Amino acid sequence: MRSRPPRYLGFSLIELLVVVAVVLILAAVAIPNLLRARRAANEASSVASLRAISSGQMAYRHTQGAYTTLTGLGAESVIDNVLASGSKSGYLFESDPGADPALEFTASAEPAVSSGIAASGTRFYFVNQDQVIRFNVGAPATSTSQPLP
Repeated sequence: MRSRPPRYLGFSLIELLVVVAVVLILAAVAIPNLLRARRAANEASSVASLRAISSGQMAYRHTQGAYTTLTGLGAESVIDNVLASGSKSGYLFESDPGADPALEFTASAEPAVSSGIAASGTRFYFVNQDQVIRFNVGAPATSTSQPLP
């Protein structure tokens, strides 16, 4: 009986390098799209959160007679505790009564990181007692910024 030489099992170095190259190409295509989708989701969440703050301010004013801060809205359970903390979905929120708390308030949302690869968003948002959400790209939004479509 003749003995056969052992068969080598496994992958060659070239095969492994080809697989690694294909994985790296797929990652190079997928990661930017994933980051863009995350930014878009954060921006959509911030708009919804500003709507909640704005509606909460209106409800608070109708019951208490004046607008309040985010902390005040959270203390009365008008908005959830996460939003009342001032940070949600990569955005930082502020809301304060205006010079005349019985007549005006402002609320804003700005990305926690607004530039670079790790940006949580690129748009800044603003809303006041007129309930129109306004935005600006790259700088804080104000009452004169463009309204959302």
